[in-house]
Amino acid sequence: MDRTYDFQAGEVLLVHKPLHWTSFDVVNKLRYEMKQKLGIKKIKVGHAGTLDPLADGLLILCTGKKTKEIESFMGLEKNYTGTITLGSTTPSYDLETEIDSTFPLENITKQAIEAEVEKMVGSYAQYPPIFSAKKIKGQKAYDLARAGKEVVLAPKEITIHSFELTEISLPLVHFDITCSKGTYIRSIAHDLGKLLNNGGHLSSLRREKIGTYDLKNAHTVTEWIEIIQTSDMNNNPSI
Repeated sequence: MDRTYDFQAGEVLLVHKPLHWTSFDVVNKLRYEMKQKLGIKKIKVGHAGTLDPLADGLLILCTGKKTKEIESFMGLEKNYTGTITLGSTTPSYDLETEIDSTFPLENITKQAIEAEVEKMVGSYAQYPPIFSAKKIKGQKAYDLARAGKEVVLAPKEITIHSFELTEISLPLVHFDITCSKGTYIRSIAHDLGKLLNNGGHLSSLRREKIGTYDLKNAHTVTEWIEIIQTSDMNNNPSI
């Protein structure tokens, strides 16, 4: 159903971020399209919570005065689906870096995985990946890590509200997880491997929900561009 958008006054946009794009890539692309369409030099556009380049899924963008509400979205719980690969680790805890260690899987059972996952539900102090945007004395951890420098990050209290295993087909473990703000799913993959006296890394990830906002209601970047480009000067899209 058609609706009117007023990007300058303020809108909340649900975007399906594509794989390999950064969250800022999405912001920059849609901001550019809005400026071009409206014939203006500046418009406020920001995202309400980073999604890694190697993940796809729901990204909330705020425009205009709605950017003042970004913090309220960032505090909402998140829901993800994805895949953990057991039997190997990477320095980044995902596929950004190459496998650095491998482990045999012969002694890993479905029951053992389920038991450790059950223990992870609740609150605990999670160590962020060293390949993350956390800052150390003004520098991003991933810049230091990529430069081969030692990175030590403090743990942060996070909460896993639910952790469901949707399929186990070793080495792959498919999951559906709901967690608090600030949770690194890559760290969950790494931690699960350690709990099993094995190794694990995140091999796929999709953000399905942020609070009550659902990926099913999001538009792709291409669709948002079409909405913006086909709007009249009163910001009334024709699609």
